[in-house]
Amino acid sequence: MKAIQLVAFDLDGTLVDSVPDIAFAVHRTVEELGLPPLSDDEVRGWVGDGVTRLLKRVLTGEKLAEPDPRLLEQAMDAFKRAYSAHLCVDSRLYPGTLKLLQALKGRCRLACVTNKSAVFTEPLLAALKLDSYLDLIVSGDTVPALKPDPRPLLYACGRFGLVPADCCMVGDSKNDISAALAAGFRAVALSYGYRQGEDLLALGAEAQFDSLPALLPWLERTGLAGPTASG
Repeated sequence: MKAIQLVAFDLDGTLVDSVPDIAFAVHRTVEELGLPPLSDDEVRGWVGDGVTRLLKRVLTGEKLAEPDPRLLEQAMDAFKRAYSAHLCVDSRLYPGTLKLLQALKGRCRLACVTNKSAVFTEPLLAALKLDSYLDLIVSGDTVPALKPDPRPLLYACGRFGLVPADCCMVGDSKNDISAALAAGFRAVALSYGYRQGEDLLALGAEAQFDSLPALLPWLERTGLAGPTASG
């Protein structure tokens, strides 16, 4: 089996517990729009498919329903203002995040591949001092597709001149595992995060771990090929 040259990580629910600040922004949004309040648990169950889908769920109370476009536009404006002002107040790294990234830095390429918009992704990674460990950041608007579409992962792979079999995706949700399998990446799940009740091993994840540091021995057994010269 080929050694891994790129490890791609999801952001929300994988590297960072960001729901407290996202929920804060959602609460301010529904308050501004005069809508019924929501619980943090409701917001937590709706995170993972990008801000547009999150707000559609906030406005309709359903996972896939479509709200009035004008109301969605108002909600988007309110959310962006609230979240930008409260982006990294209560968000925290999951235990062992820095330890793992420090252990992997220089041994393979490291990327963050998230459905979160770049306007939020990049400042959040910088505030948490994760950006210096990453060779590439692929946000929700870097390519015209969101996970579970494989294109964000294939974009990351292509940036380093790699083939998918050289790459691994680590995430906490169905979107991460489905995108990895569709792209031809190796798929690794985490048992925590925002999985919305999905059994990620049943969906095809090759392995599952209870913490990020627990991933390191698996990667070392699999083999780390070292960074490539391209990209």
